[in-house]
This record gives sequence, structure tokens and C-alpha cells, in this order.
Amino acid sequence: MAIEFYDVKTRQKVSLPESDVVKTTFTTKNGQTRYGLRGKTKDGRNLTKFVSKTDWEKMDLPEG
Repeated sequence: MAIEFYDVKTRQKVSLPESDVVKTTFTTKNGQTRYGLRGKTKDGRNLTKFVSKTDWEKMDLPEG
């Protein structure tokens, strides 16, 4: 199953295979935790997609 990201540079949606995506968490200055997915384009640029905590926990992806 592919995961869809939005590529800001090309202004298009990009689908990446699950094998190229990792789960990650971000901590804001206020101490709040945000949940997201990270992937890389073929030319090496990073893509980030924020998801809800429940969706993040359901996904069977490695944490990075």
C-alpha cells in the first residue's frame, strides 16, 4: 500500500511505498507531541505528513 504525501516544491501529491516511509514524533516548544510520517523523494528531498495519534499507532512502520 502506498502512502500519499504532498510535495511542496512540485505542488503535487506523491505516492511512496510503505518500505520508504518511517514513523516519527515531533515535540513542539510547548511540549506538545505531534505524530508524523517521513519519506524521501527519488531526488533525496524529505517529505513529511502529519497524522493523528490513532492513525500513527495503527500503522505498522518502523520508527525513525
